[in-house]
Amino acid sequence: MTDQNELIEERSWWKRNWKWVVPTGGCLTLILLLVFFVGAAIFGATKMMSGSEPYQEGLTKAQSNEQVIELLGEPIENNGIMQGSINFSNNSGDADIRVPIKGPKGEGTVYIVGEKHNGVWTYSELEVRIDQNSEVINLLNEGLDKEENDF
Repeated sequence: MTDQNELIEERSWWKRNWKWVVPTGGCLTLILLLVFFVGAAIFGATKMMSGSEPYQEGLTKAQSNEQVIELLGEPIENNGIMQGSINFSNNSGDADIRVPIKGPKGEGTVYIVGEKHNGVWTYSELEVRIDQNSEVINLLNEGLDKEENDF
């Protein structure tokens, strides 16, 4: 006569599910690595551009312009990821970037277009466009003496 009370050993969770866990885990790891590398590339490019002289110059001029302060309020700060391109090679280069900005009263965009020759940046466009009323504020002539503006 056989004993009816034998215990049947149940397989562990891993032994029952390894066939779907391994491929799923591998795919998830690849997706996470891809997201990490894309994020790192975007962060690196944005960090490089935000450290550039044209970016700093444009943002500083916008933050100190009385008309921009009146329309956007203070403090004026970056409002997201900038767009455009900056190219450097030796002592020359060019920049064409758009920097979104915001203040307590509204938002706008700083447009910066310039070239670098012999280590010196010259700008053909440096302006702020206010989103609420589409007003354009030229920052190029800011800081020049009245006699220089008369020409």
